[in-house]
Amino acid sequence: MTEQRAASNAPASAVTVEEALLTRRSVRAFLPTPVPRNEVERLLALASRSASNSNCQPWHVHVVTGEPKRRLTVALWEALDAGGRVAECEYPYQPASDSWPQPYGGRRAAFGGVLYRETLGIEAFDAERRLAHHRRNYDFFGAPVGMILTVSRHPLASGLVDAGLFLQALMLLARQAGLDTCAQASFIDFYPVLRRHLDLPDDQIVVCGLALGHADNHHRLNGLRTPREPVPSFTTWHGDDRR
Repeated sequence: MTEQRAASNAPASAVTVEEALLTRRSVRAFLPTPVPRNEVERLLALASRSASNSNCQPWHVHVVTGEPKRRLTVALWEALDAGGRVAECEYPYQPASDSWPQPYGGRRAAFGGVLYRETLGIEAFDAERRLAHHRRNYDFFGAPVGMILTVSRHPLASGLVDAGLFLQALMLLARQAGLDTCAQASFIDFYPVLRRHLDLPDDQIVVCGLALGHADNHHRLNGLRTPREPVPSFTTWHGDDRR
């Protein structure tokens, strides 16, 4: 029954890069339908074709499913409830919530309003319900496959660029396969828990998590679509071409 629901629920598989880009979204509600290990391995092998500085390929992926995934989720929830969020992440991921310059702060605030107030019906003052939604990050939003992406410290910032290229390739390949994803920076706030449970070596830092599976397209969260800025707003042309 679950498999039938997944089949009727999912959009047709994307077959071009353009279609994959246009249909990729951050899915925050998944069906429990399993994703076969050989399919995950196939996607990872293809994503490994991503460009990297001097072909260093500094990324590493920790895939969690089943009972190990459940134990990791419980440990993360316990750390969250105990106030175990780290004061400083392993790399400077983003500014403090009140320190975002414009236009980025405005875009971030607009997204939060659409996600919490318009989609979930949660007002800004409702800290309890906001936390309840945030907790779902650490169960990978119910996806059957969770991934923790790490990268070597040694290539410095180039490693983060390489990891981003790998991550984008993996998400687009998932769409081509009829699957959905959500990249999750929330995991970096609890990297000590990840280090213990995944036995991460000292030279690897946590980049983000990734949920992978079949989207529950009947869930209201998955009706959310975010806008994009037009090309002229982020492009400066240097050349002889004139319109």
